[in-house]
Amino acid sequence: MWFSFWRSRDRFSLDELRYLIDQLMKVQIVNEVNKDFVIEALRSIAELITYGDQHDAAFFELFMEKQALGEFVRISRISKTVIVSVQLLQTMSIMIQNLKNEHSIYYMFSNEHVNYLITYPFDFRNEELLSYYISFLRAISGKLNKDTISLLLKMQDDEIASFPLYVEAIRFAFHEESMIRTAVRALTLNIYHVGDDAVNRFISRAPHETYFLNLVKFFRDQCSNLNHLVSDASMNLDPESRSSIISAVDEIEDNLYYFSDIVSAGIPDVGRLIMDSIMKLLILPLVLPSFREETVNETKNGAVTSLYLLCCILRILKIKDLANTVATALLCRTENFALDGLAKINGYKLEYGTSNTCHSSNASNHTLECGDGGLLVKIPTSSSSQSHPENGTLRHDFSTSCARTPRYAYCYCKSCREALLSFVSSGNNVQVSGSLSVLATLLQTKELDELMVDALGILPQRKQHKKQLLRALVGEDSGEEQLFSSQSSFAKDGINTGLDFYMQKLRDHYGVSSACPEVEGSPRAHRVQVLDALVGLFCRSKISAETLWDGGWLLRQLLPHSEGEFNRNHLKLLKDSLYNCNNQVIEETRGIWSDMLVTVLCDEWRKCKRAIESSSPRKDPKSILLSQYKSISDELTSGGSSFAAAERMCETVKVYVLLHLLHIFSLGRVLPDQPTMQSAAEVSAESRTKNAGVNPAVPKPNTEINLVDTLPCRIAFERGKERHFQFLSVTMGTSGWLVLAEELPMKQGYGVVRVVAPLAGCNPRMDDKHLKWLHLRIRPSSFPFFDTNKYMNQEKVKSKALVDGRWTLAFLDEEICKRALSMIVEKANLQSHQVETILKPLFELAKNLDDLSFQRTEGNST
Repeated sequence: MWFSFWRSRDRFSLDELRYLIDQLMKVQIVNEVNKDFVIEALRSIAELITYGDQHDAAFFELFMEKQALGEFVRISRISKTVIVSVQLLQTMSIMIQNLKNEHSIYYMFSNEHVNYLITYPFDFRNEELLSYYISFLRAISGKLNKDTISLLLKMQDDEIASFPLYVEAIRFAFHEESMIRTAVRALTLNIYHVGDDAVNRFISRAPHETYFLNLVKFFRDQCSNLNHLVSDASMNLDPESRSSIISAVDEIEDNLYYFSDIVSAGIPDVGRLIMDSIMKLLILPLVLPSFREETVNETKNGAVTSLYLLCCILRILKIKDLANTVATALLCRTENFALDGLAKINGYKLEYGTSNTCHSSNASNHTLECGDGGLLVKIPTSSSSQSHPENGTLRHDFSTSCARTPRYAYCYCKSCREALLSFVSSGNNVQVSGSLSVLATLLQTKELDELMVDALGILPQRKQHKKQLLRALVGEDSGEEQLFSSQSSFAKDGINTGLDFYMQKLRDHYGVSSACPEVEGSPRAHRVQVLDALVGLFCRSKISAETLWDGGWLLRQLLPHSEGEFNRNHLKLLKDSLYNCNNQVIEETRGIWSDMLVTVLCDEWRKCKRAIESSSPRKDPKSILLSQYKSISDELTSGGSSFAAAERMCETVKVYVLLHLLHIFSLGRVLPDQPTMQSAAEVSAESRTKNAGVNPAVPKPNTEINLVDTLPCRIAFERGKERHFQFLSVTMGTSGWLVLAEELPMKQGYGVVRVVAPLAGCNPRMDDKHLKWLHLRIRPSSFPFFDTNKYMNQEKVKSKALVDGRWTLAFLDEEICKRALSMIVEKANLQSHQVETILKPLFELAKNLDDLSFQRTEGNST
């Protein structure tokens, strides 16, 4: 029979389609003998139906007339081989995906054949079969609309009794293969965005609502895994650890975007369920408790992971209630932050086969009591380390026999908002960066009510002025008093009203027992606290310049309209920090990279101005997890490496530029595009450079020069191959070079440049035993700029760290060696002086700014 299949016929014809269907109808069993024919027949039918849909409707009419879809179902029943099932699913997927005619799609869905294939018990242990099955389901979902979706439903009393496509698909929502999870998510989103009311009710009621709860639990597990990765990598962030963290972060953000897409479908019950689940299973029991006071002065990776998660949740999930509820929780001074994890969420009780009664205690005096299916964890109020997880890590046991989401009780001696400010004031670099990211995220969360932002103390200056102006126009008090007063009963009542609503929601809906909400102080007092923390940040050492720039951006956003809030103490702290940093920059004029100082300063000035004037922060929140900053590593510092000196100089300049710009801004002046300094063209070249005929540009090899003032020497760049040169040290403005030239035999007194090296940082030293030898350190000629924002390339840059070279010059005698040493020292000092001369106007500007700030504070005090 199957041999006749290969007889010559027009491939794309009705006769060919009729023949294929007829032959399939004759098949009574599918086995190893005829499976190849069946597979080819199914493949060819899919090809012909696709062709006919685009060229001739008669093809699909014949397909319906022969009831070929029923034959497909019959083939699935009688097939004994997996490969035939794979081809059947592929054939169905191809046909459904490529059908454009609405009537053809209606026919495919209008009988129970498709639902039969959806519910058919395939052997999903075969990965290839599962992959094609999921593709089949996804192809169906791609054709859904309000008309076609009803064809796949089974109704009873105007309600959906069965929806096989959805029910079977979500069985694989948490499959270990990410491609399958992605396909299931795309399928579910296609269903959610149809907008059918009956379907929406079906998916948001028991038992199918458990899918969304399980999604959040799966997300919580991913967060826990990320935390362990961050904790393990905290001491050594090698490329493998970095790659693992980035992969985990991508998974987490993909989940959040999936949540966001679900919420955007506009199914109210589902949106509330996702929000409640995230609050109850993640934010309240795990994220916010990691901001405890006990974690502030220690390296606590759990807090760092939580800072990142909070940023991502607020940035990606655009849910107004979620943003305001989180903001309220940050404001709460919570002494008993209790969450009953077994409380009902939209009528569904989280149960995991819990026993009715249990009681246990551990060595940490944590008592676990369980009754009626609930679990209470009682933690002592003592600040003993026993009361907190080791290393502050987010730890939760998902295999607890009593319950998997217990009721949590944590002791707080301050609000989460104050804890964030404590991180800024006294945390390590990663905690500071994370806290600034959270504050910046809250500031830019459009879903957050303006009154909430004001209560947090981070309402931007322009919005404060606008709010005060509106209150003045309303006429609550006298106009002038209303406009310039930073407190009013209107504002406070508005804030309290909003907070009361969300505080009540935290108590009643989430089971949070809170006391002393942080609304006793005015928004102005909270703003002052934020400003105190930010200004104090600029006085700290061992904080990376990139993190300080983030603080500068936030300070510029928040600088209040009223000068009284940016007080005398703030200006004094900024002045002292600028003065100290000014001295460090002066030291760098005599450093290893003094010739690059002016270039770096101008470049960083432009970057910093652009950064703090930007409408949004520069960093992605994931950089919090990947920033393992150390000011200068001990090995590099002890070895005097030019690589370490470059890093130190770059950090110093970045901080100096930031403090300069903030000081200018705090005095109400416009930020200049470029720093004030003397033009390099005004600095004259020294005589030895002119005598040698050196071009102002860097001397290039094979360039002819005058050998006046040169000193003869020998050097071996390769073992056993000593060469004779004429040595010369020259400067031109801020540039300086060490030149080795070979004499021209045909031109007396002239030579050709063979080797050039930077003068700065050469650190000349005569050998203790061989007084005719002069040792020089040769650093790279190009400056190794670093961009810590590009954390993906940071490890690559460090792995290719530049290594200093070494020259040992041998002169004719000790006297000539001393002359060479004196020449180098003289030119190095001249080079440093030229750099300092160019920067002198900037140093003087810093002093003038100090005088202006003193006059301003004196004026304010009077």
